[in-house]
Amino acid sequence: MQINWRLEDDSITEKTDPEHRDPAFRASCRTKIYLGYTSNLISAGVREQIRWLVQNKMVDVLVTTAGGIEEDFIKCMGHTYMGDFQLKGKELRSKGLNRIGNMLVPNSNYCLFEDWIMPLLDDMLTEQREQGTVWTPSKVIARLGQAINRPDSVYYWAWKHNIPVFCPAITDGSIGDMLFFHSYKNPGLIVDVVGDIRAINDSAMRAAPRRTGMIILGGGVPKHHINNANLMRNGADFAVYLNTAQEFDGSDSGARPDEAISWGKIKPDAQPVKVCGDATILFPLLLSQTFVKNWGKRDAAAAAAGTQQGQQQQQQQQQQQGEQATADETS
Repeated sequence: MQINWRLEDDSITEKTDPEHRDPAFRASCRTKIYLGYTSNLISAGVREQIRWLVQNKMVDVLVTTAGGIEEDFIKCMGHTYMGDFQLKGKELRSKGLNRIGNMLVPNSNYCLFEDWIMPLLDDMLTEQREQGTVWTPSKVIARLGQAINRPDSVYYWAWKHNIPVFCPAITDGSIGDMLFFHSYKNPGLIVDVVGDIRAINDSAMRAAPRRTGMIILGGGVPKHHINNANLMRNGADFAVYLNTAQEFDGSDSGARPDEAISWGKIKPDAQPVKVCGDATILFPLLLSQTFVKNWGKRDAAAAAAGTQQGQQQQQQQQQQQGEQATADETS
């Protein structure tokens, strides 16, 4: 539903702004979709599917964790290898291998990441001092997406299409380590998280007349951050949760959509869905039956109908001109 909704589906009332009454605008005004995901889905999951959504401008806002940012860039620099969940940590440590589930990432990948990002942090500090640039996490991520310049990167496409990427826990990962090291090597860089909380909350508050929808893979910070932004507009209109967490420990990660309704994060009349399962398996299947099948169909049908209507009008005009020419010759 959140893919197919258009403003023209809602009735025009006395409260409808004049600029929102135009039929063409109403036909093109679609749901603002927030996509949230935990870092494991970039590290060992569905990076390619997320990149496809961003590359094709099918989502409007991204929210993830620090690992969800850095692992995208690191995958552009070095390989991740298949391992096993049962491999011994002590043995892996002695070999310079880090385990993410059943995937293995060599220490050398993080060295490549450090060599790449440190000069960029130097440049950001220079811009801060000389131009007064205020760096927020989303601005930092956009700069990194521009710098990576790789079409296999999620954040290259986010930068290219001006899709904001929010990461409120940006220091909780290798990027945080890099900021820590940089604070000693070249002190002074400031990353302003307040600017981003204003940006994401404003994006929801000012979404109207668009509806808002949430697709959240996993739990933790991305799940709550998107929900909380939509609280600022009295709730999202659509919501899909996909995770393996259970609610009985009182965690937000495991909370069902109905709990979010009680907070005003999802509208009371919405029909949210929670799918309990492994997102690395289910999300590609979900995409195949939703975005892949339905994205753009309604717009294409409207365009075809408009073309047909235009052709009919053109034929009518030509017929009228022909009849007028015949009448002139007769007279």
